[in-house]
Order: sequence, then C-alpha cells, then structure tokens
Amino acid sequence: MNVESPSRPVSAGHLIVAQLEREGVRRVYGVPGESYLDVLDGLYDSDISTVVTRHEGGAGFMALAEGRLTGLPGVALVTRGPGAANAFIAVHTAHQDATPLVLFVGLIPVPDRGREAFQEFDLAGWFGSTAKKVVTLDDPAAAARVVADALHTARSGRPGPVVIGLPEDVLTYPAGTSGTVEPLSLARPRASESALKEVAGRVERARRPLIVVGGEGWTAESGENLVRWAAARSIPVVSDFRSYDAVPHEIDGGNAFVGSLGYGRGDHTAGLLDEADLTLFLGAPRADVMSDGYRRGLDSETVLVLPGDALGHAGRVDQLIQADAPAFALDLATSPVSTGADEGWFRAAREAFLRFGTPVSVPSSASSSEPVPSSEPASPASEAGAPTGTGNAYVDMTAVMGVLRAELARDAVITFGAGNHALWPARYLPHRSPASLVAPRNGAMGVGIPAAVAASLAFPGREVVSVAGDGCFMMNGQELATAVGYGASPIVLVVDNGCYATIRQHQEGTYPGRPSGTHLTNPDFAAWARSFGAFGETVTSAADFRDAFLRARASGLPAVLHLFQDPSVRAPSTEA
Repeated sequence: MNVESPSRPVSAGHLIVAQLEREGVRRVYGVPGESYLDVLDGLYDSDISTVVTRHEGGAGFMALAEGRLTGLPGVALVTRGPGAANAFIAVHTAHQDATPLVLFVGLIPVPDRGREAFQEFDLAGWFGSTAKKVVTLDDPAAAARVVADALHTARSGRPGPVVIGLPEDVLTYPAGTSGTVEPLSLARPRASESALKEVAGRVERARRPLIVVGGEGWTAESGENLVRWAAARSIPVVSDFRSYDAVPHEIDGGNAFVGSLGYGRGDHTAGLLDEADLTLFLGAPRADVMSDGYRRGLDSETVLVLPGDALGHAGRVDQLIQADAPAFALDLATSPVSTGADEGWFRAAREAFLRFGTPVSVPSSASSSEPVPSSEPASPASEAGAPTGTGNAYVDMTAVMGVLRAELARDAVITFGAGNHALWPARYLPHRSPASLVAPRNGAMGVGIPAAVAASLAFPGREVVSVAGDGCFMMNGQELATAVGYGASPIVLVVDNGCYATIRQHQEGTYPGRPSGTHLTNPDFAAWARSFGAFGETVTSAADFRDAFLRARASGLPAVLHLFQDPSVRAPSTEA
C-alpha cells in the first residue's frame, strides 16, 4: 500500500494500515468486527500479515508476545463492547508486565454516542486506569500521527499498552493528502558519567553486592557482558520474576547468574536478597512478587536503574537513575570497578543455583507406573481431584524437564501461562539467549498457547515449546486452530492433573480436607489436537517422553503432548 504522497485522499482506515507498514509492523492479530471494516479493507492490499484468531483474548496475548519478543509493539484489532472486554486481559498483562502493545478498538459511529447504541461503552472509562494512553480517532486527517504516537508511547520510558478507539464512520472519511508520517525515534537514555562513578563507588565498598535484572530490551551483548563482568568481581546476578531470559544462564568465560526471584524461586535466591548489603536493580523495581510480598531486602542500600519512574518499587532507594537498563549494563561492564566482594558468598550462590536447576527425579506418592484412576463427574461437594482417564500413568515432570534440557535448541523460545505447571520450566529450563521467554508477570492464565503461536510466526526458524496446565490450556487452547491455519509449529505439553492446582494448594493450607471449586473435567487433549490437523500424542511415562517429543518435532505440525500428572504433586522443592 503506497500512500506516502497520495494523489487523492485515502480513507483514515487505509492510512492507519499504511502507517503501520511504515513503522515496520509485520503482523496484526485480531477477531474481525463490522466496526473496523475499512481497516480490514486496507489490510487486503498490505504486506502486513493479518492473523485471524479465535478469541480476542488470544489476539491480545499474541500481540503481547510479539511485543515481548521483538521489541516492536504488538498490534491487536478488536471490535467494540464484547470484543474490547475480551481483549482487556491482554492490556492488563501488558501494563503490569511493562510490555509494548497497541490495541485498536472499533467503536460505534460518532452520531450514535451517548444513546446506548449497540455495543456502546466508555473506552477511556474501561482502559484509562490500565493503559499508558487512551485516544479516540475523531479526526481522520490525524490517523497517521495518532498511530505513530501510539507505537512510540508504547515503547518509550516504561513500556506498556496504548489503546486507540476507531469510530466506524470516521474510518471511512478522507484523511487528506499528507500521507504517512516519519516514525518517532526512540530515545535510549544513558546514565551520566557522574552517576556511573557513584555506582562504582558503592560497588567497591560493598561486601555482598547483588544485581537484579528485569524488564524489556535485553540483548545478547548486554546480558553476556554483564554476567561476565559480575563473575569477575564475585557479584551474583538474579532475575526478576519471569524475566529469566534477561541474561544468559550458561556461557563460556565466567557466569554470575544464580537464579530468579518470585514464585518458584529457590531459597538460596531469597537469602541473597535478605543478605545483600547493596542491591542494584537493573530494569525492575523491588516489587511485590520479587520481594515475597514486600518482606525481603527492603532495607539494603539500593540503586534503581529504570527507563521511567519507580512505579511499584517498595523499600529503600539511595540512587535512582533514569536510564535504559541494558545500556547501563553495557556501560557498567566496561567500568574498571574493583570490589572486595565476598567470594565465598558468591561461590555458594552459584553452586546452589547449579544444584537447584539440575533435574533430579524423586518418586512421587504415585509411582510413574501407577495407573490414573477413573474419575467420576464431581459434585461441588466431592471434588474428585484426579485426572480424567483410565489406564494412563502419571508422568514425572522433573524427568520430562531433564529431557527438554538435553533436547531443546539453544535459542528455543519457552512460553507458559500461570499455574503450578509453570514452576517446572521456570526452574529447570535454562535460557541461553534473549527474547526466549513469554510468561505473564501479572499471573494471567491462558497466555502460553497464543504466545507460542505468535513466537512461532515471528521466528519461523526457532523451536517453540509451551508448557501448559490443563486449566491454563483450555482458556486459549482454541488458538491451536490459528497455529494450524497459519503454519506455526509450537510443541505444547499439557500437564493434566485434573484440578486448578495452585488454588487447590492454597485450599490445602487454609482449609484442609475441604477442596471446593477446583476440580476439572478434561478432554483427551491428544485427540482434540488431531481433530484440528495438529500432531497429538498421549505420553504415559517419563521414559517415553523423549521419543514422543522427537516425533512431535519431526511432524513439522503444531503438536500437543498430553501428560498426566499426579494431582498430589504441587511443585518441585524450593531447596537447592
């Protein structure tokens, strides 16, 4: 579509598409709606791929994954009212995860506003507390400028979501003859020399300095240089919750990475946060999940390096540097800082991480050969709590992770949503390259499958594996159809324990012997996958998993491996 200098006016809807092209957008995700038909018509002649999803939540999560993995804001298109409501979960996730996302929402015609028209709602009222910016396109001539500003806003400072309302009639109006606009350049602020010198002085005085990495934008160069620099100075590096791919876990020539914070963290990393006498937060504030509910590390000497303000930070702050964290890491890695850091403290942390991240199978209360009992439909009072099926066996997830560690490509992309199933890949699957993880920091279920589809489309040459719980999978598992339709080929492991395990675990601690509202009745996931034209196989033991995984990979299709898990096994131990 060429509307750089149109000889005649184009519609606002077509100009939106042309500006997205100029911004470098390669895919948009959405569920079609009559409220934005003119944008869809513009996409007909566009080089942008329109990925039609089966639910607006799936579209939003695919756009979220695109933003997380590529750095360019992911773009989703949904219709008014119900469509916008379904996409809201992705906006909240992008907000709490600090991920760039642009959501276009079709709206009712301007003359119908305020009359309770079909699917009318208050765009700013719904999204104003969650998005970085909410704007409605009422001037067709401003279409290109509004799009350029939205993509810039989503990426700049602390990244996040921007929502643009598109009135159905305004989209069809002539947008003038000015054409597209130059994309706005993105500033990557660097720390001043004086700020770097002050940080260097703090590091030199510390005995137990700790670096915490998180946020977006990490590269192989910034991550590798940081962990090598830190290793040479006996400074352990940990990651924020679900920022596990910020720095490499395994590289030659010295590595200081010692694990992650947040849910599923090892006891050794929580201890580091407690014991550090200096903590450098690069790209992530000391927030709720990282600090075990605002309880850990609040009083240590603290340096914050963030692209924007200190939103969500708890506890002490001694130095705040508003700068791009990966760029700061590169600057720090060229700094000739000498330290008196405790080598024994650092060495113990690294050894604990290596023990913690090495899968060692431990027999569960049900052995790997014990058949899964048949499950009767549960009444609200009975809550059966076992995976549905007869004659299948429980699979040791720790052993499965050992196979994946050995088989996955070095640059494989891992995705998962929220739930106890996520604790296994978070602990046992190393990240060796940046942009290799999509997982919700806000705890949203249903992210893993659409994220895996988007990752496979964005990086067709990379292996993509999603680990999904049975509850999490069914929230957006329909996007397997999108994978089949567009040639994506993620491999999905469905961990079936017949319950919402995270909530069941909380019930067991608070209301023992009274499970309520957590039982699940599941389909044959392998057969369900095959019905879409995907690869599907049920794995009945950890010993059979490797061959099943290799068959799934060799199929070249989207694949589902159905694994039954002992419902009494909640999580790996947190001890190293």
